Amino acid sequence: MSPTRTLTPYPLRPAAAAPEPAESRRVLLTTGSSDAHTWNLVYLQLLLEENGHSVLNLGPCVPEQLLVDTAQLTRPDLVVFSSVNGHGHLDGLRAARALRAERSTGDIPLVIGGLLGISPEGAEQRTAELLAAGFDQVHSDGTKPDVLLSYLAQLPATCTERAAA
Repeated sequence: MSPTRTLTPYPLRPAAAAPEPAESRRVLLTTGSSDAHTWNLVYLQLLLEENGHSVLNLGPCVPEQLLVDTAQLTRPDLVVFSSVNGHGHLDGLRAARALRAERSTGDIPLVIGGLLGISPEGAEQRTAELLAAGFDQVHSDGTKPDVLLSYLAQLPATCTERAAA
């Protein structure tokens, strides 16, 4: 009788540890009500989670009231608004105004990035309008992910005693 052998299909390697940020942050990730794209949201979620942050991803086509209600319920450290369809400026204005209008969500840091318009003309005007509506940072398409991670690391962690998203 031959001895029993356990076969493993692949060599076992220790999993690479994700870098530990100074403090983990809770991020509410969203897109606008007219944006049905998801790959940008999945990418950002993975990027943030791999850097030790907790992410609640609302998915595509998020109505402003759902964003406000979720932010009120979860009180994230940051709301990240990502746009791919070129209407981020319009969707973002509505979302920022809705969040800033509520006392309970008016102080949550808010950033937007991606394709904010359908042409390069008017980019400065769109940025100014988004900042005036309440975004703390506005990033054009092609901004490196490190910019978001650096901003997030500078924010105070306000959710340390709350359950993860």
